[in-house]
Amino acid sequence: MSRLPTLSAAEVPSERLLLRRALHDADREGFIEFSTDPEVQEYLGGPRPRSEVEQRFDAVITADATSSPGNYVIADNATNRFIGTLKLARRSTDSPGHVTEDGEELELGYVLRRSAWGAGFAFEAATAALRAAADELPDQPVLLVTQTANTRSLKLAARLGFHPISTFEEYGAEQTLCTAPLSMYKI
Repeated sequence: MSRLPTLSAAEVPSERLLLRRALHDADREGFIEFSTDPEVQEYLGGPRPRSEVEQRFDAVITADATSSPGNYVIADNATNRFIGTLKLARRSTDSPGHVTEDGEELELGYVLRRSAWGAGFAFEAATAALRAAADELPDQPVLLVTQTANTRSLKLAARLGFHPISTFEEYGAEQTLCTAPLSMYKI
């Protein structure tokens, strides 16, 4: 586990969303839905069996694993309904795709329920997290890695200000490494 800091806020609000560290029992069906949905999981290794996802959810709730810095639930601000997940955590030095010699750059990732696609939630959640991190952390590169075939994610990365800099093979598919300076999100 990295000793480098990441976003420490327990909650990050935006206009329509709340990023919260805590995973609630009420998030169960939404979590299971997006983990077993073939379209949502298309570029993430495929859908998981429901029983496996239920066990994982129970383990996360029991261990309070979402309290790890950088892991957030994306919830509707008004209803607290589970929309997806976002991470802004350190990329493991064991993983390919780095832009600094030491690695462990901040890496942004997000997954939303299919019913939330197309509403701008991923952009809003990512922007809120990056702005909060820019206010708290020193300037540094932020990475976003996605399968090259995932054109929707690459378009969102570009809209967020990330630029593709290289590709590499991981998980049996070509991945595109994108980067942006954290300072560009400072308000």
